[in-house]
Amino acid sequence: MLILISPAKTLDYQSPLATERYTQPELLDYSQQLIREARRLSAPQIASLMSISDKLADLNATRFHDWHPDFTPSNARQAILAFKGDVYTGLQAEDFSEADFDFAQQHLRMLSGLYGVLRPLDLMQPYRLEMGIRLENAKGKDLYHFWGDIITDKLNAALRAQGDNVVINLASDEYYRSVKPKKLDAEIIKPVFLDEKNGKFKVISFYAKKARGLMSRYIIQNRLTKPEQLTGFNSEGYFFDEASSGKGELVFKRHEQ
Repeated sequence: MLILISPAKTLDYQSPLATERYTQPELLDYSQQLIREARRLSAPQIASLMSISDKLADLNATRFHDWHPDFTPSNARQAILAFKGDVYTGLQAEDFSEADFDFAQQHLRMLSGLYGVLRPLDLMQPYRLEMGIRLENAKGKDLYHFWGDIITDKLNAALRAQGDNVVINLASDEYYRSVKPKKLDAEIIKPVFLDEKNGKFKVISFYAKKARGLMSRYIIQNRLTKPEQLTGFNSEGYFFDEASSGKGELVFKRHEQ
């Protein structure tokens, strides 16, 4: 079973590391190609392209300039410990055991605009390059054209390595668009998280993102390998709603607090 999650814009390169083990990203040759494209952009162009402040644009222009592929623990950090958005608040990898990291390394993948696919212990240098950004490159007008089948091929290789054919899609639509479902040799299961508001259940972005992390944590810490085991997920008040679920979609609800 392979879990897919999105990266985060917020990064942490300061807090203590939960593990000293690390691996190298597998698609760095492609990352270097994108860095070359990104280095051509001025800070004002980055601000416009990414819809960010001048200060953030300056920071990311510097990151692109300073980036180099010789990743070490002194200039990079394990991806699962570097990302710090809502998904990662739910995942809470900072308190994983070494056995948790082992399972995560085999079963969890982070999709990335710059790195394509990251395993949890893959080192990464700080960056901001969201998958939906229209960064023109040699292969086309955006990152979806750039990555093409590369991400899907890498996921298929991971599935073959573990002898399995199930993907748990906990990534956002923006990032999942980088995957070609028809070329993925897997059954795709999408958990959906609905929160009650004024008597109606709906997707509330902040809660849904955190729930994707909570579900990833649940799978990792309980060493789950079959999709039917996911229905036992009950973290922070969520419960499985079989009546609302359908083929390829598992619906979890939570009553208003």
